[in-house]
Amino acid sequence: MCGIVGLFLKDPALEPRLGELLSAMLITMTDRGPDSAGIAIYGKPVPRRMKLTLQFDRPQEDFDGLAEQLEHLSGDAVTVSLKSSHAVVQLPAEALDDARAFLRRALPSIRMMSAGESVEIYKEVGLPQEVVARFDIRSMAGTHGIGHTRMATESAVTTLGAHPFSTGPDQCLVHNGSLSNHNNLRRELARAGIRFETENDTEVAAAYLTARMAKGRNLGEALEDGLCDLDGFFTFVVGTRTGFGVLRDPIACKPAVMAETTSYVAFGSEYRALVDLPGIDGARIWEPEPASVYFWDRDRLAGESTLAA
Repeated sequence: MCGIVGLFLKDPALEPRLGELLSAMLITMTDRGPDSAGIAIYGKPVPRRMKLTLQFDRPQEDFDGLAEQLEHLSGDAVTVSLKSSHAVVQLPAEALDDARAFLRRALPSIRMMSAGESVEIYKEVGLPQEVVARFDIRSMAGTHGIGHTRMATESAVTTLGAHPFSTGPDQCLVHNGSLSNHNNLRRELARAGIRFETENDTEVAAAYLTARMAKGRNLGEALEDGLCDLDGFFTFVVGTRTGFGVLRDPIACKPAVMAETTSYVAFGSEYRALVDLPGIDGARIWEPEPASVYFWDRDRLAGESTLAA
């Protein structure tokens, strides 16, 4: 089942409301996925700084003294903001790789939700309304974001099994559907050096896009490649530092609807996720075509849409 939402803001005046709008969309999709939920928020980057979003089972204990340890490692100021079971670490960009290696070595129970200049990912088990409140998502500002409500049908209900999945800097993916060739792809990507945290096929799809973009493909091109390389049925919504993309498989059996105005682009598994967005009555509303790539990128088109059929 599962429910997906996404919101890409063109109008900077709406950026303080990103968390509020995205939270309402996600909660509306609760009956499509009541066991866990997650949201990726893309905020304004800070020059020469990177963010790590971390998750622990014992946050108060495990995060105690973390800033001081990382400052000693990086030789520069590090901030750690604790949010329930997650924390956002901001550190010098050049210290990111060393910090990740240190955390895996010193705190083997760590779960790295995301890394990048602007993305923060929060996900946990529980109803979407509970997850949104737990991390105070409604108060968060940003330029774009995606969310997912999960109904686990083939695996356990766990934090790591919740979406979004992030396998590259500022890149994440949510998925409704199932891939049939994910085990072969996982082995190929692992040989190429990509690290996997779960057995979820959605993480494989995220890693596939990471690998394609590492070869110089932009988000739209990487999604188009997926039409040839990914078998199964799927609806993907993907975020990057500047971009937002949507792809459905050639059969397109999973529901999806999109809306676009001069102020935003929105995605929902069902139209009811979009009904409370500002200006929705005047939006262009459509169902994304099967086997067609839709993406928006601030650097490339300043908010205009591109369709690669």
